[in-house]
Amino acid sequence: MRPAEWARDAAARWDIATPTRPGRLPGVAMAGFRDRTTDVVDLQVVPYPAVTVVLDLGEGLLVDDVGGRQQRGSAVLGLTPGSVRVRGRDIECLQVRLSPVVAHTLLGGSLESGGVVSLHDLWGRDAPRTVERLHAAESWDDRFAIAEAALARGQEAGRAVHPEVAHVWRRMVGSRGQIRVEQLAAEVGWSRKRLWARFRSQIGLTPKRAAQLVRFDHVAHRLSAGHSPALVAAESGFVDQSHLHRDVMAFAGVTPTAVARAPWLAVDDVAWADPPSGTTPTAGPEAAP
Repeated sequence: MRPAEWARDAAARWDIATPTRPGRLPGVAMAGFRDRTTDVVDLQVVPYPAVTVVLDLGEGLLVDDVGGRQQRGSAVLGLTPGSVRVRGRDIECLQVRLSPVVAHTLLGGSLESGGVVSLHDLWGRDAPRTVERLHAAESWDDRFAIAEAALARGQEAGRAVHPEVAHVWRRMVGSRGQIRVEQLAAEVGWSRKRLWARFRSQIGLTPKRAAQLVRFDHVAHRLSAGHSPALVAAESGFVDQSHLHRDVMAFAGVTPTAVARAPWLAVDDVAWADPPSGTTPTAGPEAAP
């Protein structure tokens, strides 16, 4: 089966809802999912250049992270979840993708790049009431509005990243990860050492690792669209196909062929076709400073 055919089959099991009105929070994207089947879902999370908030509205998701910890129900997933798996039956959930620039404002340093935390780290004591309101809402648009309002309150109370860090993130996204750290440091007037330290403390990854993650996301979507690993390697700045293979294995733990058939990638063109801040679907969400 070709990747495009696989994607259609994988996406067909989901009812997907997207906001009918433009969101008012830069760097935030949302989509709703309901499983049309009664089969057990067992999905490996493919790394993506955003922090993912999974708001469980169904029978109870189970999230297993790379450290062997489990989070039942709603959870917040870091930038590089690695071997994180999501399991459950009769799944209905609202997913929120947060640019790491926005995620820092909302979460501070409570979320490691590859970790999973509870909603309490995101919304504190308001988390249970917010989830109750999401369950009681009569439409997906109402749910999106509730989630957006809760995120807006968190942003107002949080501490924004340095403008220089936000600029560097935007440049990484715009270049699809193909830009040198030295160039970015020069653009913001910082030394390479200072950029490295500030970026890592606020985004959760080093600049080099963050650029690799953005590039991986572009590669994963190109592979999912049916393009050959050799072509994707050539257009994405890799030395050769073996280099691409190593990079994909490092992020996803599976081969490029397996990434091309990742079930979560199959729904991206529908659920995340209009990412925030005018970025391309293959580049991930970008946040304004």
